[in-house]
Amino acid sequence: MTRRRLAPLVLTLMLAFGVSGLCLSSARPVAAAQLSASDRALVDKAARYLEALKSAEATFSQIDPRGAVTTGRFFLQRPGKARFAYDPPAELTVVADGLNVEVYDGKLKTFDQYPLKQTPLALLLGREVKFGAEVVVAAVSETRTGFGVAVRDANHQAQGQLLLSFNKTPLALAGWTVLDAEGGKTSVTLSGLKSGIALSPGLFVLRDPEPHTIRP
Repeated sequence: MTRRRLAPLVLTLMLAFGVSGLCLSSARPVAAAQLSASDRALVDKAARYLEALKSAEATFSQIDPRGAVTTGRFFLQRPGKARFAYDPPAELTVVADGLNVEVYDGKLKTFDQYPLKQTPLALLLGREVKFGAEVVVAAVSETRTGFGVAVRDANHQAQGQLLLSFNKTPLALAGWTVLDAEGGKTSVTLSGLKSGIALSPGLFVLRDPEPHTIRP
């Protein structure tokens, strides 16, 4: 199994949450923001919504820190499963199968696998969505049409931040923005989100199409 690089969407999430496992013991815990009653109500609303979101499908548009735009399809089957299928000319597919996150890069002919629980995708895909212990709320923002909940890994004060964005009416996940430790920003916007739909189990299976690349 090769380990050359992650899909940009997953990589930026990992950078934001510092999941490399380095310096865990020396990092100072991140203090949660002091939330008003209205802020707490929005956080609770977001958590309840994510827990109730059992299946979904949408298109996504991603803008990386260099301004490059990529698009694709997003599929969600909670708990544990998701698929990001990038449109050409990108040749990336990212699948969470309930246990692992697999990434296939058709250009580099690489296939990578990472434990789901060690990636920030676990926040969205867990059976229960909890803010407060390991994932603390750093800030809550609100606009006329939506609101955002910014979260950070409680054990990585120097790392980045993930902002989950929601539409108010109807309540729906609108996307997320990752701010990494170097100040780089990657934004993902969802459109045409459909929830509560039947999805093929095959969407959440990804095998190395070129098994000869697997290394001991």
